[in-house]
Amino acid sequence: WYARAALLGDVHAENMFKRLGVPADKPDCVLQAERDELDRTDQAARKLKEAADAGALAVRYRELVNTPEEQRIMKIVYKLAPRFGIEPGLAFAVIRAESNFNVNALSDKNAQGLMQLIPETAARFRVNKPFDPEQNIRGGLSYLQWLLAYFQGNVPLVLAAYNSGEGTVERFRGVPPYPETQGYIRRIQEVFAWQQHPFDQRVTAPSPFFPGLQTSLSP
Repeated sequence: WYARAALLGDVHAENMFKRLGVPADKPDCVLQAERDELDRTDQAARKLKEAADAGALAVRYRELVNTPEEQRIMKIVYKLAPRFGIEPGLAFAVIRAESNFNVNALSDKNAQGLMQLIPETAARFRVNKPFDPEQNIRGGLSYLQWLLAYFQGNVPLVLAAYNSGEGTVERFRGVPPYPETQGYIRRIQEVFAWQQHPFDQRVTAPSPFFPGLQTSLSP
């Protein structure tokens, strides 16, 4: 009782401890409270640093938006991305890897436009004019939004699925060993390095194979 009173500033208790030469040790409950407060402070500091790091990674792409055409396309991204809950940096990195901002890009697999939508994906997300920049970006963002929900925000899995299909990711129980897909993920993550992205769980149920899917890349 005297120790607690001394710690709370009671003059008589403090004088008694001084006369006896006994330090007013802090009770265990006080020590535990101080340790808890330090833990909370450390956690808050870590969260602030993580948020700052994530923010820096999210805007790294802006240094790469150089040409008037890229700026024009990114204006569309800035307008549409918030509607789908997609970071503009992720959309930029996907467009850059898929078509390098060529609105008329056409692959040998018939993937079309800025975000290289194959006809099945375009139809799935109601894109009628895949070479129209706004329609194409809207379709690509819709697909990214769906993949983020399906793979619970795991960016490497989302990118692997965007490149090779969600069925392929599930068949290999993670990022497939294809050099093309692994190189695709690396190219995008050089620009957009987030490993986890916010997602809307209302969009679709998660993959039945999640969270047992592997995200590591080959050396």
